[in-house]
Amino acid sequence: MKILVINPGSTSTKIAVFDKETQIFKHSISHSVEQLSPYKTIIDQFEFRKQLVLEELKKAGVALDFQAVIGRGGLTKPLEGGVYEVNEKMKEDIRTSDHSHACDLGCIIASDIAKDIPGCRSFIADPVVVDELNDYARVSGSPLFQRASIWHALNQKAIARRYAKDINKSYEDLNLIVCHLGGGISVAAHDHGRAVDVNNALDGEGPFAPERAGTLPAADLVRLCFSGKYNEKEMLAFISGKESGLSGHLGTNDMREVENRCNNGDEKASRLVDAMIYHIAKSIAAQGAVFCGKIDAVIITGGIARWQYIVDELTKRINYLAPVVVYPGEDEMEALALNAVAVLEGQREAKEYV
Repeated sequence: MKILVINPGSTSTKIAVFDKETQIFKHSISHSVEQLSPYKTIIDQFEFRKQLVLEELKKAGVALDFQAVIGRGGLTKPLEGGVYEVNEKMKEDIRTSDHSHACDLGCIIASDIAKDIPGCRSFIADPVVVDELNDYARVSGSPLFQRASIWHALNQKAIARRYAKDINKSYEDLNLIVCHLGGGISVAAHDHGRAVDVNNALDGEGPFAPERAGTLPAADLVRLCFSGKYNEKEMLAFISGKESGLSGHLGTNDMREVENRCNNGDEKASRLVDAMIYHIAKSIAAQGAVFCGKIDAVIITGGIARWQYIVDELTKRINYLAPVVVYPGEDEMEALALNAVAVLEGQREAKEYV
C-alpha cells in the first residue's frame, strides 16, 4: 500500500512516501523568495510546485504507482473532521476562498498527480477549517460576528487518537483538552471525537503565540484602525505574522533563540515567555468549563512542547484539571498517511465534499 503525502508550506513543499504505515522516503523542497516572486497568488504556484514534487520523486527513483495521494487540506469552507476525497467542488472553493495559504495547494497537487495513476485516489484530511463547534461556542457578543474555527485540526486529532490508542481506548469515548503549541496556539475541547470548542488560532483569538497576537482589547484595536497610522495590511500583520506575538515583542519568531535569550538572563524575554504560559494556562482552564470539569486528560503537543521549561510551568498551572500528557512536536506527514491508510483499509470512510 503505497501512499504519497504532500504538505505545502509558505517557503517549502514537504513530501513523503509511505508503504502503509512505514515511511520509505521523505524530502523537503525549499522555495526562495526569488523563486516564488513571479507568482501573483499562491494558487499560481501550483504547476511550479507540482513539477518540483515529480522531479524529486524521479531523482529518488520512486515509481508513480501510488494507491493514494493525500495533501494537506486548505482553507475551504468550514467542514466536519475526517478524510475527504478531492473533487472539483473542493478545488473550485480553494481557488475562490477569501483566505489564502500555501496549504491550499495540497489538494490540487494531490488530485493532479493521482489522476494520471490508474486506480489512485486523492484525499485531504482534517484541514485547518474543521468546524465541529457546539451552538454556544459559535455565539459572540455582537450579532455582526460569529466565532470561527481555524486551528491545528490535523495534528490535534492525530495526537488525540494516538493518546486514546496508548491507553487502549477510543478517541470517541474520551473528553480531552488538546493544546497545540506552535507559531500559533490552538486549545480545543474534544468531546467524544468532536472538537466542540476551539479558539481561532489564525485571526486573533486565544493566547498570544510566537506569531499571533491572540485576543486583543477590542476598542483599542478599533481606535488604532482609525488612527490613520496604518493600512489594513499593516493592521492584520499586528494580529498574525512577524509583527505580532512574541515576534512583535522580541523581533524573532525562532523559539530556540528565545530560549537561549531566557537562559542567558534576558529579563524581557523571560517575562514575555512567562506571560505566554500564563495566558495558555487560562485558555486550557477555560475549556474545562465545556466539560463541567469531567476531563480524561490534557494533552500538550506541537513544536514548542520540546521546551521543557514551558511544559513544566504550564503543567503546574493546569494539572489540577486532569492528568497532563505531552507529545512533543508534530508529524503531519505521518498523520496524513495514517488517515489515507484508514480509508484504504476500510477502517474509515472518505467523506464527500459538497
